[in-house]
Parts: sequence; C-alpha cells; structure tokens
Amino acid sequence: MRRIAIAALLGALAALPAVAQETYPSRPIRFVVPFAAGGPSDIVARILAPHMQQALGQPVVVDNRPGAGGVTGVDVVAKAAPDGYVFGIGSAGALAISPNLGRGTPYDPVRDLAPITLGVLVPEPIVVPSASPYRTLQDLIADARARPGALNFGSTGNGSMPHLAAEQLRAAAGLDIVQIAYNSGGQLATAILRNEVQLGFADLPVLLPQINGGAMRALAVGTPERLSWLPDVPTFRELGLPSVDASNWHGLVAPVRTQPGALEAIRRAAIAALQDADVRRRLNEQGAIPGGNDPEEFGAFIRSENAKWGEVIRRNNIRPD
Repeated sequence: MRRIAIAALLGALAALPAVAQETYPSRPIRFVVPFAAGGPSDIVARILAPHMQQALGQPVVVDNRPGAGGVTGVDVVAKAAPDGYVFGIGSAGALAISPNLGRGTPYDPVRDLAPITLGVLVPEPIVVPSASPYRTLQDLIADARARPGALNFGSTGNGSMPHLAAEQLRAAAGLDIVQIAYNSGGQLATAILRNEVQLGFADLPVLLPQINGGAMRALAVGTPERLSWLPDVPTFRELGLPSVDASNWHGLVAPVRTQPGALEAIRRAAIAALQDADVRRRLNEQGAIPGGNDPEEFGAFIRSENAKWGEVIRRNNIRPD
C-alpha cells in the first residue's frame, strides 16, 4: 500500500504544471568597465547603457573596476556568476595583448569569457608634428632608413597599442627607430607636439583635435579603408604596408557558460543601441567606428587579435614595464 501511495503521489506531482522560470531580466544588471570614469571604455559604456537599459527593461548599472590596464575589471567579469546579471567591456589590451605579455592574465580570454559583440573600433593613425619635414609616410621611411637610430617614436609603455603599432611599422619597413615611453595618451600627444619624439601612433580621439587644428599631421591609418574623419589620409595597405594593421577596440563579454537566453538578450540590446542614430553620432564624435557583429564573429576576432599581437610580442621579445 505504501508503494502504491508513493507512486500515486509522484504521478500527481508529474501532472502539475511546470513552475514558470524567472523571466530574464528581473533585477538590475551590472556593466563592468575595467577603467576609471572618463576613459574611452567608460565613455562607450555610458553611451550604450541607457539604450540597453530601455531594451532590457531593467537598470544597467555601470561599475568601474580599474586596474592593471583593464585586466582587473575583466577578471571580475570572468569570475562572476554566469546568470546574465554581470557583463563587461574589454579592450584590445585586456583581451588580446596582456594575455601574451610576460605577466599574463588571471583569465583566458577565449576559455573564460563569452563574446557578445564588438562595441567599437578605434583607429590608430601615425602622426608627426605639423612642423615636421615629413609630408608623407614615404618621406619618414626614407629618412629613417638613411639615419638608423636617429628617430624616436612615442608610446604609452611596453606592450601598449602605440608601441606594438610602431613595431609593426618597424618590421614592415625595415626601420631602426627608438621607443620613448610616456604614462598616458595625453602625455604622448604633448611629446609629439613638442617634437620630443618625431612620430607616434595613438587612438584617434586623442589625436583628432590636434590634427584638425593643424598642430599634427596624420600620415597613414591602419584600418582597411580610409576614415571619414581623415579622408585624405591613405591606409597602410594603400602604401604597400598591409601588415601594419593596428586599431584599438572595445567589445562586450560575459562569464563563460552564461545562460544562452540572457546572452542573447544582452546582445540584442547592445545591437539595438549600436544601430541607434544618436548613439552612432555620439560614438562618431568620439572618433570611434560602431561595431555590432554576432558572438561567433566577435569570438573569431578576439582569437585573431590574440594571434596577431602575440606574434609581434614574441618576435620582439617584449616584456611588460
């Protein structure tokens, strides 16, 4: 009789309607930015967050977690619960460059993070002071070849994007140029203006005011096509140096194994924001090209960027500062 009663109870439970799963999202979502307020990643996140919040129907709260060039904040994302209530924005430095430097990272950008979408691409032009005798990239290369070791290029430290871009140029054109490192993009721009260094790469938003104001001259850009901001500036590809392929970027990632439905909801909200005319205008004003690809494409992009910058780092035996 006891077995019959238990069987009857189990049958009755099986007949009950399934308990509805919690509708996602049902509470605020944390958007981790691995840099201090006011930086490029933070600006992009704060442009996207209000539009994503509207699409998701819950607050999207920007949480700044700076440290170690973006590694600290990305590690927060990697170690968060995969429930869809934490995602973040990662840059080329934290997702493709730092993992290949000597100190490494406490996470694997491919194994420990789920790609969502590329947020923005930030071009990295090469510039010289307006008083420079170099009117074209060919002028600069010719002089650098004629005077090995005479020209200095600025960077923001070993393994920074400006450093690696210059290493690409050095290898592609066979140049002997000397690195001088500064603490920030602003200091680097000032050094170029003062001719403390004769050339340098940096994020377009840092350089664009000086270029437009006539204080700097852009010689080439590392993007596949010319830029709307600098339509008269050729690409490295046009100049016969296709291996100089440097752009910074910022993309959205979540903890690996995040619930697929939550990931898709975040992705749809991000894509809708990136397609919004006002968002695109504001990103354009920041010198950024809006992204918006799918997770598979963004994941492949992260892997290709890791391979590219890893090869540059190993070839030049680059170690972190």
